[in-house]
Amino acid sequence: MKNRALRAGGIIASLIFLGLPSMAAAQKNVDGFDARVYRNARAETMPYRLFTPNGYNSQTQYPLILWLHGSGSVGTDNVKQISGASLRGTHVWTQPQNQAKYPAFVLAPQSPAGWANFRSDNLSREMTLVLEILQSVQREFSIDSTRIYVAGQSMGGYGAWDVISKRPDLFAAAIPLCGGGDTTKGAAAAKTATWAFHGDADPTVPVTLSRSMIAAVRKAGGNPRYTEYKGVGHDVWVRAVREPGLVDWLFAQHR
Repeated sequence: MKNRALRAGGIIASLIFLGLPSMAAAQKNVDGFDARVYRNARAETMPYRLFTPNGYNSQTQYPLILWLHGSGSVGTDNVKQISGASLRGTHVWTQPQNQAKYPAFVLAPQSPAGWANFRSDNLSREMTLVLEILQSVQREFSIDSTRIYVAGQSMGGYGAWDVISKRPDLFAAAIPLCGGGDTTKGAAAAKTATWAFHGDADPTVPVTLSRSMIAAVRKAGGNPRYTEYKGVGHDVWVRAVREPGLVDWLFAQHR
């Protein structure tokens, strides 16, 4: 028992040293993100984190950013989707200077598998749960339904393209990072303001997938923004979240 406790303590210390939330902290608040678990009437569950703006006032309507993590954050620990590779994608919106200018909620669900379903016109089970979580957050807090945004990296980039193609009525803007989508649904995706990012040296998700989606949206009459970084590999989000004007662009979008 003593050895087991020592090993657990060592793991927690290592996590703290690496800048990751400890196992104890995973059950509490990490950087303003509360740990929650959604459970519906079908007994389906999904862990998620929710950042609530400081000084939240129920008489004010707030925008909300939905963050879809990549494959490296798959699981049920309710930590990885706001740390590691997902740290920048979730925390850029919660930086004090950005919250001072644009107080907003950040919703970060964690999938045990994936986000997108390109085999049918239906959303995946995981994305269906995400939208149920979003609805529950909207019932609990004062959220501006005209300023709900979705952003995601890699697997989450696929998810972002998929959900705006199948629910074009829901999001005011999307930021797909090194993802891809169904080019036959370009007309539906064109209804959502989009700024996509990809590195032309991406060895994991071919840059042609973003190029094809952007071309399909433009062909349908949309006017998406697209930034392609020369020589950049898969971790395009590291650079994209520092893109000048990105935060201002996102919060200027209304549905």
